Amino acid sequence: MSITLRTLTGDSLTGEITPAGDKSISHRTIILGSLAEGTTRATGLLEGEDVLRTIGAFRAMGAEIVRQGPGQYEITGQGVDGLKEPGDVLDMGNSGTAMRLLSGLLASQPFYSVLTGDHSLRSRPMGRVVTPLRKMGARITGRDGGRLAPLTIEGGELVPITYESPVASAQVKSCVLLAGLNTAGETTVIEPAPTRDHTERMLTAFGAEVERDGLKVTVDGWPELKAQSIEVPADISAAAFPMVAALITPGSDIIIRNVGMNPTRTGILALLDLMGANIERINERNAGGEPVADLHVRYSELRGIDAPREVAPAAIDEYPIFFVAAALADGVTEARGIEELRVKESDRISAMAKGLTALGAEFTEYPDGARIVGNPNGLKGGATVDSDTDHRIAMSLLVAGLRCAEPVTVTRCDNINTSFPGFATSMGALGMRVEEVAEPQS
Repeated sequence: MSITLRTLTGDSLTGEITPAGDKSISHRTIILGSLAEGTTRATGLLEGEDVLRTIGAFRAMGAEIVRQGPGQYEITGQGVDGLKEPGDVLDMGNSGTAMRLLSGLLASQPFYSVLTGDHSLRSRPMGRVVTPLRKMGARITGRDGGRLAPLTIEGGELVPITYESPVASAQVKSCVLLAGLNTAGETTVIEPAPTRDHTERMLTAFGAEVERDGLKVTVDGWPELKAQSIEVPADISAAAFPMVAALITPGSDIIIRNVGMNPTRTGILALLDLMGANIERINERNAGGEPVADLHVRYSELRGIDAPREVAPAAIDEYPIFFVAAALADGVTEARGIEELRVKESDRISAMAKGLTALGAEFTEYPDGARIVGNPNGLKGGATVDSDTDHRIAMSLLVAGLRCAEPVTVTRCDNINTSFPGFATSMGALGMRVEEVAEPQS
């Protein structure tokens, strides 16, 4: 049964929240823990559906992954070349990260595997990872010439390459680097722009030889990865929702705890800072090789901006909630160079255009971005809008409901659990009123 949620206009938000663990780091913890020698202990791991799919896939390939408590796992690895052929298709659900990273890893394993996912994932472009893997000698087939899943992978020996990626994508970079782990030599990826570097950081922490030189990253093949203790910080992508919720709701004053501050991920903070947001970083520290801080966020009178293109790679997942901030700012916001949003779990530019327009915002689509005329007095709301089965669209539109004159109802919210389990409860503790809407009886 599909989940429908409704936001009711309420009072200011106050209190503290610790968002869900970082999804990107959680995926990589499972992957590298399963390839390492020894037992990796992880705390703060995101237990959303995407990460649970990755856990299931590695269990199917022989890794011992034991849950010790909420977000606490022990992962006994099998070595870089020690995984076993799975007995069934590996279903990655809605997770593009898992699909693309595992494509690289499995291409160099000496067995046959098949990767599939839900309808949304099977429509997302996989040619961007299949192309470099084939250059390494991988045997991969899929629909539309290998550009769409399901992907069939006949794993085997690969050759290291230097790959100049045409897209700024951490998933493409990570896919090629993971494929290079099981090759004899150096594998290099050259990016057109910086992207999140969680894979490089974690490979180094596990003992791989990784060299970074500007936009070039090189990994040596056949490393001896050693088990680690990993403390997963809160996901800044998840933190962005209470962050914007507090910024747009008069009188709000909240603290968001333990947020990952990796500089390749903090583009949303740069954008909101340009808009005049009152966000203070406190208690800055390091955890598990990643910079972490608490964020003190207060209501702010935001202003429209021309979003710098160079910020896009470090904020790409946060643009849906950034659009909400723009819709409630004073003035016009333009964001260009973000065409990557059109090939996420949904076409996020189109989905947010439909959703915010239905709530009364003035939203113009461009092929590579959007123009939003903000209204600091609030939106009309009173509409039922569709999430397009996209977790970030669902949460963004629910947050927009805080500043609507009438309640906002969002359909098909099931996938919120992929990245922020307990979203409604966590936001409710701050004072946001979110209720589940019962479907009519047939």
